[in-house]
Amino acid sequence: MIRTMTTAVNTMNQLQNNLDIIGNNLSNIGTHGYKSNQASFQEMLYQQFNNDKADTAPRQSPEGIRYGVGAMLGQTQMNWKVGTLQQTGRNLDFALTEPKNYFNVIVQGPDGPETVYTRQGNFYLSPAQGNRVALVDGEGNAVADRAGNGITFNGPVDSIELKADGTLVAQSANGAEQTAEMAVTLIERPNLLTRLSSTHFTLPSNWEELNVTEADILTEIAGPEVGIQQGALEGSNVDYQKEMTDLINVQRAYQFNSRTVSIADQMLGLVNNIR
Repeated sequence: MIRTMTTAVNTMNQLQNNLDIIGNNLSNIGTHGYKSNQASFQEMLYQQFNNDKADTAPRQSPEGIRYGVGAMLGQTQMNWKVGTLQQTGRNLDFALTEPKNYFNVIVQGPDGPETVYTRQGNFYLSPAQGNRVALVDGEGNAVADRAGNGITFNGPVDSIELKADGTLVAQSANGAEQTAEMAVTLIERPNLLTRLSSTHFTLPSNWEELNVTEADILTEIAGPEVGIQQGALEGSNVDYQKEMTDLINVQRAYQFNSRTVSIADQMLGLVNNIR
């Protein structure tokens, strides 16, 4: 009975993690550029009980009994498929049309400025030093150009136009034009990225453990390879129907294991009360 309870409790702990993943997906169904996570399970360590050697009865079932100790969360993978494009008509909204392309954003990390990657393309113009304006994301982080610096223009800027190759053309009130090349990175292996927030990712720190280099994960792209659409935002790729179905299945599995613990507890009580 104790082993039955242990098996059920082990599985319940892992199912709780899956519930957290599903809940996070559902809570970000309206977040632009959000990529859903999908969990997969695998069997934990098990013990094999072989049949008695004197038992020669013919069987069609596998020999012996394999007694496990529950299931565990094997891995969590990011669904990197492109979400639905939503037309906004705003010239500072940008949507990436290729699945593994990411904008570069400069954030202030513990060791200084660092580049992170996002597909959330709702940008804004923010005042900067020297009568300049900076292109920033919704959290105030600078959007990077292909040289790794924040994109700025001599202000004020009336409008910004996006060229097919990812070049931004800012037009001032006096008709003067300024250009900037927006950085776009192709992430070859997005599942290796570390999630900083719902929409921001950074490169892993354990390069040697993963046996990869930075060149194996990302590639800077430019020109026709860049797929950006102005005046639109990429919606979340969360499948609401699938997430709700998974939620029901996980809840039922959790209830089943919880019932297993209750039954095992009742059986232990019966055994202890035998006189």
